[in-house]
Amino acid sequence: MTKQGKVYLIGAGPGDPGLLGLKAKECLEKADAVVYDRLADPRILAYARKDAEMVYVGKASANHTMRQPDINKLLVKLAAEGKVVARLKGGDPFVFGRGGEEAIELLEAGLPFEFVPGVTSAIAVAEYAGIPVTHRHVATSFAVITGHEDPTKGESTINWQGLATAVDTLVFLMGVENIERISSQLIANGRSADCPAAVIRWGTRPEQRTLVTTLGQAAADVKKHNLKPPAIFLVGEVVKLRSQLQWFDNKPLFGKTVIVTRARAQASQLTQKLEEQGARVLEAPSIKIVPAADYAPLQQAISVIDTYKWLVLTSSNGVEYFFDQLTKAGKDSRCLHGVKIAAIGSATAKVLAAHGIIADLVPSAYKAEDLADAMQQNITAGDKVLIARAKVAREVLPERLRELGAQVDVVTAYETVTDCENKDELLQLLENGEADMITFTSSSTVTNMLDILGDKKDLLQKTTIAVIGPVTEATCIKNGLTPAVTAAEYTIDGLMSAIQSYYKE
Repeated sequence: MTKQGKVYLIGAGPGDPGLLGLKAKECLEKADAVVYDRLADPRILAYARKDAEMVYVGKASANHTMRQPDINKLLVKLAAEGKVVARLKGGDPFVFGRGGEEAIELLEAGLPFEFVPGVTSAIAVAEYAGIPVTHRHVATSFAVITGHEDPTKGESTINWQGLATAVDTLVFLMGVENIERISSQLIANGRSADCPAAVIRWGTRPEQRTLVTTLGQAAADVKKHNLKPPAIFLVGEVVKLRSQLQWFDNKPLFGKTVIVTRARAQASQLTQKLEEQGARVLEAPSIKIVPAADYAPLQQAISVIDTYKWLVLTSSNGVEYFFDQLTKAGKDSRCLHGVKIAAIGSATAKVLAAHGIIADLVPSAYKAEDLADAMQQNITAGDKVLIARAKVAREVLPERLRELGAQVDVVTAYETVTDCENKDELLQLLENGEADMITFTSSSTVTNMLDILGDKKDLLQKTTIAVIGPVTEATCIKNGLTPAVTAAEYTIDGLMSAIQSYYKE
């Protein structure tokens, strides 16, 4: 039986990936093919299946990767092949998203479709700028108007006279390039040149920029400040409320661009915390966490785990990979009942707790020297200690424990390799001086980033360097880099606190 194809015409929202709807996410997760526009955030696209066919059809002004008739034909082709298609569109499919045109083409081809509404930028972008489109005693009506009419129409069908005098708040989507014409039409039809106005670029995103002006001055101000699409043009008395309701660009790190070099699987925690404070984040992982090439030594240790007095886990990755191998050996946490467990820090201890185990020892400071000091009172000559860690790591801990007479076995739980999928974007940010800060959460993120940059490593001198602790700081200094921010507590929360303090000062 031939599989029935179907197209979901999905509104991806205005830019902030957190504004994507649950149904939109569900459609992306089951789609065989994803057809997406220019404004789709990579984190939204990440919901798609790894094996999904990804087709970019982005359209910027006067620069179309694929024209609308061809997009229509593509959707028909993919659905006719029996594929479930997620057609991802910025904003909402019915608010100048041409979703109706695509649906009609599918209808004529006898192919099923569904609309999945999205948050329209007409309201959300204004909201992120602290400008309500309606407000009691100020505005009881609003209109959403295209800033780019169909060029084949010949003459405008916009009722300029009605808009100028009958509607309180006017929101022009994609209106920056035609702002002079829009302004002059409104003024010519009765709207005051002194009417408050705002131009909002990249709305709902960390790089959002808001220009408050007047209707008569808008075109000149846009030119003066070199504001380019994508942007909305908003006209109305409600613009005055921004001075009271401004919130998004009041965040402590708003306007700052921060590079996160942590491994992709772990970067989201730091990224989320930075974005919550208003920062724009580029994830440029310099390391990738991968399984060990040879698990025989760890498996051998697990087979005699009851002979060890201590199990030492030096990272949350080590915890996860250790328990993965424990499961593969047909065992679970019960086999550790006679073994004391040390965790290098609170983050590692937290992951341990998720596996039902409370660490017996967590040092007050989270580095190998402090863990060795803490264990000193608990080690006697002849004690067997198992350390499960990354393949490449400092030898401080095993050497100190051996000096105390312990029998120490060091096994590889995972490996780190150099990784940077978006090197070009990283280089562009650094070369243009757009990166305010780069964060390093381990020595390997430093050394791997230097390898990635190669002869362009001096670009790191153009940005502020923030590190998670003194070990990472020492690695930076050894390589000619001087961190401006060093976390007092060697955790992601500690790093965030240090970054906030730096910018506050």
